[in-house]
Amino acid sequence: MRPLTDQKPKPLLEVGGKALIVWHIERLRAAAIRDIVINHAWLGGMMERALGDGAALGVRITYSAETEALETAGGIARALPLLGEAPFLVVNGDVYCEWDFRRASSAAARLLHSSLAAWLVMVPNPPQHAGGDFRIDNGVIRDKGMADASAAYTFSGIGIYRPSLFAGVRQDAKAPLAPLLRKAMGAGQVAGELFNGAWTDVGTPSRLHQLDAALCLARSARTGLK
Repeated sequence: MRPLTDQKPKPLLEVGGKALIVWHIERLRAAAIRDIVINHAWLGGMMERALGDGAALGVRITYSAETEALETAGGIARALPLLGEAPFLVVNGDVYCEWDFRRASSAAARLLHSSLAAWLVMVPNPPQHAGGDFRIDNGVIRDKGMADASAAYTFSGIGIYRPSLFAGVRQDAKAPLAPLLRKAMGAGQVAGELFNGAWTDVGTPSRLHQLDAALCLARSARTGLK
């Protein structure tokens, strides 16, 4: 995302008139999810100055700062003391998604009363990731293995997890999420759903600009109807 991220962390990049992470926070608040932990590394101080304690957005924000980026599982493991012992929702800060966060409570309850370790939101494969990540088998998420790309889907970056999924991650160690998920999938401990609505992995300036244009156009259309 350089040069855009040279001076600003990716979640603070704006689309449709507001930062990517603010879109998430507003949707979380609308779903009555108000206690939020944000982990950050690159230009993290800027994130804290922009969002503060969350009061202006109607939420309560706590920060988990990383001296260096610990990757997804490493960052979650570091934040575990702030997340409690119940299943929790994780949302990647560099995606845009209109999935209804109210669905997270039922997914968390399912984890709490089953042997499941994770519940994932999957999306149709975007052009930049045409091969997909995993497949859905009657609600159970499995590694795509040798399956054709048409039978696989892409992980949205939104998931609900048991804290125990990260028990083997050493504190402050870099650790990716995918190996943990694949191990749990092997034990039949990952479920989820397919979301066919608006979702964008904002991984390039071009995709950022396309998303910004689409959201601005949608906003203009709504304004014109009033």
